[in-house]
Amino acid sequence: MTGPAAPCPLWLHQRLKQLGGSVPFSQFMAWALHDPKHGAYGSGQLKIGKGGDFVTSATLGPDFSALMACQLVQWFRTLALNHPTETLSIVEVGPGEAELSCDLIDYLSEQLPDLVHRLELVLVEANPGMEQRQRKRIEQHQGSGDFNQLFRKRWSSLSELKTSPVIGVLIAHELLDAFPVERLELNDGRLHRQTVQLQDENNGDQGLHWGIEPIPQTLQERMNATLSATQIALPPEDAEDGWTTEWHDECANWFAEASEALIAGHLLVVDYALEAHRYYSAQRREGTLMAYRNQRASNNVLVDAGKQDLTAHLCLETMVHQATTNGWTLEGQCRQGEALLALGLAERFSSLQQLAGHQLAEVLQRREALLRLVDPACLGEFRWLSFLRFNPLFPNSGTGERSQFLQEPSDISATMPGRL
Repeated sequence: MTGPAAPCPLWLHQRLKQLGGSVPFSQFMAWALHDPKHGAYGSGQLKIGKGGDFVTSATLGPDFSALMACQLVQWFRTLALNHPTETLSIVEVGPGEAELSCDLIDYLSEQLPDLVHRLELVLVEANPGMEQRQRKRIEQHQGSGDFNQLFRKRWSSLSELKTSPVIGVLIAHELLDAFPVERLELNDGRLHRQTVQLQDENNGDQGLHWGIEPIPQTLQERMNATLSATQIALPPEDAEDGWTTEWHDECANWFAEASEALIAGHLLVVDYALEAHRYYSAQRREGTLMAYRNQRASNNVLVDAGKQDLTAHLCLETMVHQATTNGWTLEGQCRQGEALLALGLAERFSSLQQLAGHQLAEVLQRREALLRLVDPACLGEFRWLSFLRFNPLFPNSGTGERSQFLQEPSDISATMPGRL
């Protein structure tokens, strides 16, 4: 992959010099996003929401969280029956601005008043800058009087939860797409790993450039095992030199760690994802890697290191393989538009017509948000995946009937709570 050089900030220049002037792109991405002092997430300088660098489904308004809460109500009702005395946990990994967590607490407190004393919110945040913002947001929400005081909350890590695993629901909402990825490039008919290098410029400075190196044997072995199990051809036969793509190597370890944090319950993954035949298509020459800053997308991922979000779509087949070989059972998956319709989006949309005339501004705002959530050109192509975690020591650790978001809307009872 070629392209113009990107200026190299001093902190990154020092890191690269210490490591010989070149690192795999995955290392560059880890620093740019998660370095505690300079990373976009690690330092807390990245802003999420309408006035920030990018929006998520949860920051568009309350309806997304309310619809997701309908699914959590179903899961927690079943878990409460199967585990009548234990604490039930909502574990959100990578909570962002904590908007989703705050909204879910409100809705679950309303829909599950008899279980509130058994529920707890566990926030798992690896970046200290983001955790500070989450604590402030939840403190403000609690101070407003809307926050249910009986709803316990705490911050933890997956490694800590492994020592004292919980029963409940683990949520990974727009999390895995921000994991550092291996960037692969086809060169002379063989795949190589892309690197980020320091090179001298005409003005005497050193800038960031792309480079390539052989794929390390251990990485190649992990890739081969997954490609064999999923029957994916990589690279595709008709790909030409210069073709690039991504490989989410870190997801396997994350799924393994997450499975040890949960005794029984569900893992809900909501993220950008494509089928392998679309992800690894020869026509997708530049892969899916993108940068976001100030609500604008760019494919120049080397500029402004530490000041912009970097994201890569997930491959459905490889992600499912990584999950199911590390303690999870796939229940099913669908597009976000389908999931939200099954959870009552159409009824919610219709109910907006019943609001009073003086609420016109709110109606229009919520209507636009609901349309964006299901529009394939916006957020409707997100994938919702439900994974199950069973404990052999608990014969009834299953979660009962098929998840509501995976059902056809016509098959769902109109008596489900929280529809409007």
